[in-house]
Amino acid sequence: MKNFIFIILSYVLLSCSPTRKFQEAAKSWEPEIQKLEAKDKTEKDPENAILYIGSSSIRLWKNIDKDMAPYPAIQRGYGGAKFTDLLVYAKRIVYPHQFRALVVYVANDITGGKEDKTPREVLGMFKTLEKIVRKKYKNQPIYFVAFTPTKSRWQAWPKIREANALIQAYCKTKKNLQFIETEAHYLGADGLPIDEYFIADKLHQTQKGYDVWASIIKKKLNETLK
Repeated sequence: MKNFIFIILSYVLLSCSPTRKFQEAAKSWEPEIQKLEAKDKTEKDPENAILYIGSSSIRLWKNIDKDMAPYPAIQRGYGGAKFTDLLVYAKRIVYPHQFRALVVYVANDITGGKEDKTPREVLGMFKTLEKIVRKKYKNQPIYFVAFTPTKSRWQAWPKIREANALIQAYCKTKKNLQFIETEAHYLGADGLPIDEYFIADKLHQTQKGYDVWASIIKKKLNETLK
């Protein structure tokens, strides 16, 4: 009887899981997650490191160690990441590590496509990620890097900007949640994204773009990490 009750309770908990509805779609990312897990087995985490998770802008940051010095970095991004799959894999990506702070950048849930999430759905998924992280890491600061404005997704910028505003407002209500604003640094005098900060696809950053990113993130770390 006890075993039966346990099975029923387990089923109920699984059914109520906020990530369950994303599991099927997230399966395509399994090979990428396994690559990150392989790195966990071969790379030793630096002491007092900052863990960076998220999409391709994290994965493609080739000079992250140099750019973010003196803060040691653990780089665990994968191309194309959305909150809808990051939530499924968050424990496998985050839990193996000990870190001083967590930096999150996930930019693919609002792109101007038919499957876009709404700004409020993105906020809800960020809250879910926070809960997953807090189950193991009670006090480490979590930094959310604002979605950067890009020409490739300019048509979706109003909704992306709204998502930024919602997450920024939420971060202000919670201890150890920090929002890193980027918009003012990436828009030129014409109000459009600055071309030299992006490669030909108008989405991913050049080293000049990463230099700006590093400066913004490091400034926030300097201001808030004790």
